[in-house]
Amino acid sequence: MTILRDHSKLNTAKSLRKDMTPHERKLWYLFLRDYPIKFYKQRIIHRYIVDFYCASAKIVIEIDGSQHYEEEGRRQDIKRSRVLESCGLKVLRYSNREVDREFSSVCEDIDRIVRERRSLFSPTEKPSP
Repeated sequence: MTILRDHSKLNTAKSLRKDMTPHERKLWYLFLRDYPIKFYKQRIIHRYIVDFYCASAKIVIEIDGSQHYEEEGRRQDIKRSRVLESCGLKVLRYSNREVDREFSSVCEDIDRIVRERRSLFSPTEKPSP
């Protein structure tokens, strides 16, 4: 499935890549940047800019701050996740607190799900260690 991109958001995405939150930076620099399967940061998918995206596993990772737990934030996240899921993507959400306090568990969870998803989309290709 082709994933549409709203190219009008390109400057915003570039800015967000330079100004990641501390929790996004931690996940990127301590895990995703050197992960053996390619991840992109602040990628435009449909009309959204997602925190992290892995094309080969069809995964979006979102790191949620406190605004995501307010009523309007939850409503927007549900809508956003539905749109992304309609593109065939799996949305993984982790709170800032999880990234801070349970970092190794977050990384293990991401690794497990990437391996599972890649085996679905590339059954003859073995995931990297």
